Amino acid sequence: MFLEFVLALIIIRYLRTQLRKDGILPAWDRLLTIGIIIAVAFLIFGIVGRGHTGRLAALLTDGLLGYIIYFVFTKKEFIKFKSATYAVMPYIGVSVIKNITALISNDFYEEWSRPFETAELFAVIWLIATWILSRKQRKALELERLKALEKEKQYQLSEAMKASLEVQVAERTAALTQQKEELEHALGDLKATQAQLIQSEKMASLGELTAGIAHEIQNPLNFINNFSEVNTELITELKDAMAKGDMEEAKAIADDITANEQKINHHGKRADAIVKGMLQHSRSSGGQKEPTDINALADEYLRLSYQGMRAKDKSFNATLQTDFNADIGKIDVVPQDIGRVLLNLYNNAFYAVNEKKKTAGETYEPIVSVCTKKVDGKSDGYRVEIRVKDNGNGIPQKVLDKIFQPFFTTKPSGQGTGLGLSLSYDIIKAHGGEIKVETKEGEGSAFFFQLPVKDDPIPAQL
Repeated sequence: MFLEFVLALIIIRYLRTQLRKDGILPAWDRLLTIGIIIAVAFLIFGIVGRGHTGRLAALLTDGLLGYIIYFVFTKKEFIKFKSATYAVMPYIGVSVIKNITALISNDFYEEWSRPFETAELFAVIWLIATWILSRKQRKALELERLKALEKEKQYQLSEAMKASLEVQVAERTAALTQQKEELEHALGDLKATQAQLIQSEKMASLGELTAGIAHEIQNPLNFINNFSEVNTELITELKDAMAKGDMEEAKAIADDITANEQKINHHGKRADAIVKGMLQHSRSSGGQKEPTDINALADEYLRLSYQGMRAKDKSFNATLQTDFNADIGKIDVVPQDIGRVLLNLYNNAFYAVNEKKKTAGETYEPIVSVCTKKVDGKSDGYRVEIRVKDNGNGIPQKVLDKIFQPFFTTKPSGQGTGLGLSLSYDIIKAHGGEIKVETKEGEGSAFFFQLPVKDDPIPAQL
């Protein structure tokens, strides 16, 4: 008889607890409190009244439970408790029928009390079983809700991280784009500077060549001037002899004038060849190969480089040694470019021996040598090797791997661009050859390069 009251108190307390967890208790706290007071009042009324009064109190409690169920099914705040109310409804139905029957006809109720009690027992079992099942379902739903909340939280976190990464990527992309533009601009400036330095290196080699040419051309010009002055005097003597009628004397003087004219012509052609060589070196190379006497080219540039060094330093002297293989003949090369390579190697050699002369003392004799020879080719034909050797200070091992790199130089600032050997390396590679160096610190260096030649070299006399 008291189960209705206990059940009413349990349901109201359960609703308060769940609503408190959801944070919406204040809106319904007053009504639920009143419900608890009414349930307690009905309980007291049932205990005191007993009999019909107790049945009426129980029926009123069933009505209170029915009112609570009505709220659960009609108010959105209670909608999640619907499954729990299904457990209570059978018991309330049985209780209402039982209490109404007892109020109307107690004798009938007493006669059929066992079926009512059985129905009430089954309703209680249903209530307990459904309540347990509902609790499990609520726990499962709560677990799913928590998982959903966790997934939502992770999703929001991932979205936030994604947005943050997108911002970082955009910022990084913008930074990289700016760096790319700056690098492209710097690369453009570097290429322009490199072109200027290459031109500067060419002009520097041209200046050194011109200095050598100035000294080299001075000798034939002196001969031309001297023989011209002698011829002027001989012409005067020729006129005097002819005036005296001394034809033998006149004929001898005329022969001397002819011999001097031949010498003037010879030295004039020598000067002309030197000037042509200078013009050939100074003009831009079109990359056209032509038959070239490599021995003559090596010898010509050796003397011009030496004279250029002496033009800068009057006290400079060195022993020049040559060993040319006469069987090489003419080979197809770009003479302007190979001339630049030779001039660079000679200038470096003379610089090396001059630097050693400053510290080695009077017993040291600077020697620069050049030799040419044939060597076996890698596939067909043979190769011509040109070797330039000096007895200077040599190259330190720590910088040996860098000497062919652009802009690397061991010379003091202002005395070299660091492009000479780099340009030489590129020129020899463009000819299909290779350039190498052998050095021993304190004893000197030998630069040599090989040029590929076909089996049928052009004869030297052509």
